Amino acid sequence: MLHRHTVGDVMTEEVVTLRPTTPLHEAAVLLDANDIVAAPVVDDAGDLVGVVSASDVLRHETGTPDPQGRGGTGEHAWSKARAQTAGELMSSPVFTARTDWTIPRAARELRMRHVKQLPVVGADGRLTGIVTRSDLLDVFIRPDAEIRGQVERDILGRILGLDEGSVTVEARDGVVILRGHVPQAPLVPVVVGLCQGVDGVVAVDARLSAGQAG
Repeated sequence: MLHRHTVGDVMTEEVVTLRPTTPLHEAAVLLDANDIVAAPVVDDAGDLVGVVSASDVLRHETGTPDPQGRGGTGEHAWSKARAQTAGELMSSPVFTARTDWTIPRAARELRMRHVKQLPVVGADGRLTGIVTRSDLLDVFIRPDAEIRGQVERDILGRILGLDEGSVTVEARDGVVILRGHVPQAPLVPVVVGLCQGVDGVVAVDARLSAGQAG
């Protein structure tokens, strides 16, 4: 089985969190000091109950309405305008990621929800980390030598069991170039498909022939 990175592989485990009783001024200081765009809010039991973003704090302090209307209307909006703690200002419920999510799934959720990060929870609902767009991008910006090594080791060797040296691998800016031969023609699309599944691979150039080497 080809290893694919998951959210659990790339997430940050040491997360700056707030309590519902954290004063807004303290929340702003923590966000600024740690250079983060948002912080999860957890209760005394460690359960995730909301999230406060830097933009939430700025809108609150400047009296600027949320352009996407997430502040609500009526009494809810008025309550947020009077907020003095993280619990009173936080957005809830919070959409979260799971540690076993694939990188593409997490990327789709971030894009669809127009957010830059997602809290990550375990099966018990407890906060275990946080994953950002930057974390996900790091998976796809892998060194060529690392990509080449995984193709040689995992695909050609461990999965397909091809003779060493029958296929040579080169990687240039994420493009994998394969040269050599495979025992049977139906193996060519299999090799290509497996290589395309490697994190960081943007294209595969297969210059392979079928049958024994001459």
